[in-house]
Amino acid sequence: MRLTTKGRYAVQAMADIAAATGDAPVALPDIAERQGISAGYLEQLFAKLRRKGLVVSVRGVSGGYRLARASRDIRVSEVVEAVDEEIQTTACGGKSVGCQGAGARCLTHDLWDELGRQIDLFLSAVTLEDIIEKRVTGMAAVNAPTNFNENYKLGAAE
Repeated sequence: MRLTTKGRYAVQAMADIAAATGDAPVALPDIAERQGISAGYLEQLFAKLRRKGLVVSVRGVSGGYRLARASRDIRVSEVVEAVDEEIQTTACGGKSVGCQGAGARCLTHDLWDELGRQIDLFLSAVTLEDIIEKRVTGMAAVNAPTNFNENYKLGAAE
């Protein structure tokens, strides 16, 4: 399972705006330079973010984009969803198709399906403010097994 660049770049750019000081709009070329993302690609993403009401555009010489709501009120899941990014963890083309065609599901289907739900829950729990205030580390450990920290360090098995 992999989150594609659309979702990652949209979250990076939105966090960049959230981290900007003051209420002044942030220009896409500035975001592009700081984040190492093509300005043209950002334009496509920001058109979608604007349509979904996550950013507002400001025209003019010192124009750019501002968050439409406070960073504490914008969830990462909203940003990913706004750019039409569906995180799919199963091989199914839909509930009626099944992983193996003709409605049959693979042996590990429920594992990957539940992983998708956990990703959705996690991204729904994280706000842009959490990202810029560096509060994301450790958030996934909320539902970790009690001996998780004893067996794993920084996400890698010993």
